[in-house]
Amino acid sequence: MAERLVGRLAPEFNMETVNGDGQAFGAASLNDYRGKWLVLFFYPLDFTFVCPTEITALSDAKEEFANMNTEILGVSVDSIHSHRAWINLSKEENGLGKLNFPLASDLTKSVARDYGVLIEEEGIALRGLFIIDPEGEIKYQVVNHNNVGRSVEETLRVLQALQSGGLCPINWKPGDKHLNTK
Repeated sequence: MAERLVGRLAPEFNMETVNGDGQAFGAASLNDYRGKWLVLFFYPLDFTFVCPTEITALSDAKEEFANMNTEILGVSVDSIHSHRAWINLSKEENGLGKLNFPLASDLTKSVARDYGVLIEEEGIALRGLFIIDPEGEIKYQVVNHNNVGRSVEETLRVLQALQSGGLCPINWKPGDKHLNTK
């Protein structure tokens, strides 16, 4: 049975990254995101079919996330060199093109394992997405089958609900009332 992470401090990580420009390499740690919200998402592999639809959609929504004091970090078990090649390949050639956030390399698979998304027998990650608050607590996690992409709209909605500070009923959207407990 998978361990529940919501409500707990996010597992620490230190990973090499390639910037979204496809040029510079860097590094990312959980500590780098203290004081901001973080959408940390795992995807199976570079140069696949569903992954670029999610990655580019999140990149396109970067400004909406930034307006909510939120950073985005994508992670797979591929190398930074594979990430770089994929970013530098145009969308027309089944690449990503330039991104608005970095991609991190989890070659050791330790981060995917710590977040409970590693498929051990295949050596790849499930599609896991975590929203981590500015203090490092995991507030939301969703993990699904690798054949099905996630929803940027739902990720934004959940982030807005978490940041609203109230009790949010089903399908809550900004401007809707919170539940009254009195």
